Amino acid sequence: MRFVIRLSLISLVALIVVCVYARTASAQPAPQRDGSLLKNRLEQDDVNDDGNVTRDEFSGPSPMFQRLDRDGDGEIEIKEVVKIMSMRSPANNRKANARIPSDLEIKRDVVFGKGGDRDLTMHLVFPTKKTDQPLPAYVWVHGGGWQSGSKEGGVNQVSRMVTEGFVGATIEYRLTGEAPFPAQIEDCKCAIRFLRAHAKEYGIDPERIAVAGSSAGGHLVALLGTSGDVKELEGSGGWPDQSSRVQAVVDLYGPADLGTFVTTEGFEAHNRAGSPESKLLGGGEVIGNKEGIRRVNPITYIDDQDPPFLILHGTKDPVVPMNQSQALHDALETAGVETKLKLIPGAKHGGREFSTPEINDLIMSFLKKQLPVPK
Repeated sequence: MRFVIRLSLISLVALIVVCVYARTASAQPAPQRDGSLLKNRLEQDDVNDDGNVTRDEFSGPSPMFQRLDRDGDGEIEIKEVVKIMSMRSPANNRKANARIPSDLEIKRDVVFGKGGDRDLTMHLVFPTKKTDQPLPAYVWVHGGGWQSGSKEGGVNQVSRMVTEGFVGATIEYRLTGEAPFPAQIEDCKCAIRFLRAHAKEYGIDPERIAVAGSSAGGHLVALLGTSGDVKELEGSGGWPDQSSRVQAVVDLYGPADLGTFVTTEGFEAHNRAGSPESKLLGGGEVIGNKEGIRRVNPITYIDDQDPPFLILHGTKDPVVPMNQSQALHDALETAGVETKLKLIPGAKHGGREFSTPEINDLIMSFLKKQLPVPK
């Protein structure tokens, strides 16, 4: 009986949230009993694609956030909310609910290589209107502290770019619970090599591949940008005859120099064994693992052949200190690499400040300048 009452209350809250979201959006459809609209909106709010929506990311009213934050930890766990909603309707299938505009099509779970002894997959998103000219690719790498998150939320991220003339891809990589560094970058590089090897099949220009990611994903795309064809990070996932170089990087508040990161005032807890940064390096305290810090740092591999960078960071980020983006930008600039750093006053770790028209236009202008889209 208690379970039924609890479930009904949570479902009611979910429907209220959908209704509130509808008031703030244009032409939203009516609320759905299976929670698919709620899931879609929460995924849109989840800017760093870690599967959780923080108070800063949440675009609904504060009371609704408090009701959906079931354990009071300051985050809404999308998976858990959807699980509860699905108890009312078995039709709530995650894949069916990943919505994209009607003028786009999606090819799901394409195997692109091997991570250890298992397959790695990506989702590809295409414009339904075909062109004779190959299109630039836009590859999204999800965040989540290298230990959580998935490629699912990236569908929304790349769809916006596909409507502007790109082929989109959102990729998976091994998380630290499965394998420490360099597994993560090896898998990302394998995905780039796969896209290059299958460029003709998917209508991609192999010389116009952009990568973007937030938080841990920002770190990995920065590393893709600076370590193109660095043998020690290539791995053996597949397509060794192809280059892993990319032609443009959009880094949203990603870490870089972990040594500086964990010694920045207010961020010292990241030095502890068990922190996301510790897990990335294979365990133990971060400070003292000089070789590990060097290997994961995108700055280590910078040279004047690196692609242009656009780096965005909030000045009030409580998760990754702003000095990470500043240091990366300064090192790129010193090496003669084209780079732009956009610091967003008052912005935290993700949130609505990173999806304003101004920021969307900045990203789109950067990409179209570096990778012109066919008319």
